[in-house]
Amino acid sequence: MTAWDPARYLQYADERGRPFVDLVARVDADAPGRVVDLGCGPGNLTSLLADRWPEAAVVGIDSSAEMIAAATDDRIEWRVQDLRAWIDSGETADVVVSNATLQWVPGHLELLPALIARTSWLAFQVPGNFGEPSHTIRAELAAGPDYAPYLAGIEVPSSHDPAVYLETLADAGAQVDAWETTYLHVLTGPDPVFTWVSATGARPTLAALPDELRPRFEAEYKERLRAAYPERGGRVILPFRRIFCVARRAER
Repeated sequence: MTAWDPARYLQYADERGRPFVDLVARVDADAPGRVVDLGCGPGNLTSLLADRWPEAAVVGIDSSAEMIAAATDDRIEWRVQDLRAWIDSGETADVVVSNATLQWVPGHLELLPALIARTSWLAFQVPGNFGEPSHTIRAELAAGPDYAPYLAGIEVPSSHDPAVYLETLADAGAQVDAWETTYLHVLTGPDPVFTWVSATGARPTLAALPDELRPRFEAEYKERLRAAYPERGGRVILPFRRIFCVARRAER
């Protein structure tokens, strides 16, 4: 697993945070005693959980030591831990939130029954834009003969359509609300779409390339992204589809 750069990730903190706010707004839990954020990143959004449920014990969990090191809210217990390890521990919570994390976990669909079994409320959001130029251009370049030898087996995020998540969790006995939203992010600055993806989806690709090849890959990537997302009036529009799911475990 490649290292994360919290500062680069937070460069578009407002845009990345909006889906989290929309997700948590649909969790109708009155007074949970324990709230867990799986894949909490640098913790800026986890703090919103502590704001909403101030009496709850809030735990922020992320597999990246760099991200956890950037988390500073002393109301929250911060923990470096893999998502699968948390599930395997048997630990439970009243509310489990996972924002833009499950797409990095291979086979995450099979984990959902175990997740809902450990909580009353499971709320997650994943990107659903992997067929968009921001991702397809990266994949096309990565398959080129100059780059492919270095990029075999790198981490590549993926997700499912809302109906797939709904059916999986409904089959596990949960009441499910699933939906999707396409945000239109207005970005500015030099090569803003590259800046966005280099902090997330393209991060493992860039990290895997040797120093002598990375600048050329980046230059080609930027050029093609500029064509796919043209600047108009100093602005670049990045359409970004997000997939949401809020599941409540049926009372036994």
